[in-house]
Amino acid sequence: MTVVTVRTRHRDALPVRITGPRVARLVDELATADETRRTALTEAFWDEVERLGTPLVEELAGEPAHRAVTFLWRGHRATRQVLLHANRLGDRERLAGSLLERVPGTDVWHLCLRLRADHRGSYRMAADITPKAPPTAPDALQDRLRALSAHAAPDPLNPRTVPSRWDAFPSSVFALPEAPAEPWAGRRGMVPAGRVERHRITARSLGEPRDTWVYLPPGHRDDGSPLPVAVLTDGDMWFGRLDLGATLDALIADGALPPLAVLAPHAVDRHSRWLELGARDDFVAFLADELLPWAAGRWPLTTDPRRTVVAGQSLGAMTALHAGFLRPERFGNVLAQSPSLWWRPGPLARNGPKPRVIGPPWLVTRLARSAPRPLTVHLDVGLHEGVMVDHSHALHQALRAAGYRVTLDEFNGGHDYACWHGALVAGLVRLLGRTS
Repeated sequence: MTVVTVRTRHRDALPVRITGPRVARLVDELATADETRRTALTEAFWDEVERLGTPLVEELAGEPAHRAVTFLWRGHRATRQVLLHANRLGDRERLAGSLLERVPGTDVWHLCLRLRADHRGSYRMAADITPKAPPTAPDALQDRLRALSAHAAPDPLNPRTVPSRWDAFPSSVFALPEAPAEPWAGRRGMVPAGRVERHRITARSLGEPRDTWVYLPPGHRDDGSPLPVAVLTDGDMWFGRLDLGATLDALIADGALPPLAVLAPHAVDRHSRWLELGARDDFVAFLADELLPWAAGRWPLTTDPRRTVVAGQSLGAMTALHAGFLRPERFGNVLAQSPSLWWRPGPLARNGPKPRVIGPPWLVTRLARSAPRPLTVHLDVGLHEGVMVDHSHALHQALRAAGYRVTLDEFNGGHDYACWHGALVAGLVRLLGRTS
């Protein structure tokens, strides 16, 4: 599938900057208002916003498949500019395009995007209150906004958040009316709870011990039958921040998943993650030859690769694909979300640009040229992930042509845990659900 075909097919999901209906009405009302009326109209607007929450989501006349999504900031005299840092909805090389506009004579700052009604995503915001006026030269303004983005924080008018990976602040979350449902969310205390334990494991393949989160389902001690297993990268995020255990409890209680065990190694830090994840033989050896045997010696876990999943996101998705390719006798199912298919062997500069991909990605070529493994592969990618969409389609086609059992789902979002959480659930149900 060509780049043009993939991107054209989802053109209706691209963000388009517009003025939202509610802000447009405020502007019209203010046009003929005196100072007293202006103050009253502005206060009434903010009262409505506090009641409804942000961003404001409004229907668009004649466009039932889209919504107007208005991000808002209440400024004050010192506010010079406000930046929206929305996951994959702006151009990082042209941050000025993500600046909110001020309604003249008020403290209302706004930016509205026309988005398809199934969008889910995360965002943060940053207000510039420095004494100096913003520069007018494009390059200087870009530098100023890049520095400002480092201070982006959650939207104070939106209580819904998702933890950030390495940053001090979480991100705010919004989901439009047709975004995939998450019936497992918010059910803590209503279903039997499994156990989440943190263990330190000898990891000779990695050269040092490694902390690993282990999820064990409710009642696992009462039934000695072998449990299906999911091995998941980035355990510090999934269990340390995102409380995946509560999600698994709800899925098991609903019968969507059988009782299963999850083994999720800690990524340690940015540097270690960069060096270890991707298509790295040493990390696969740790998962297959150290982590799985260690866990099987403690709990009744299956050794059947058909009931074992290896999963990950971004570089972790490359690890999952590589683990299935190298060790199909251990991992019969691969769940790869937003795989970083730009990755290729060789030295990679952690803070430098990602290698440019010319032609098919390295892993796509490798899989196409190799004998197929007995694997079932599920891929996820977000429609706002740029060239990663095209890379994922290329991988899907290569795997199909090679005879793999492979599926690909696209979600309307970015490179984002707010999207990966629900997609991970759907992928596990697809691969390990009771009817699979």
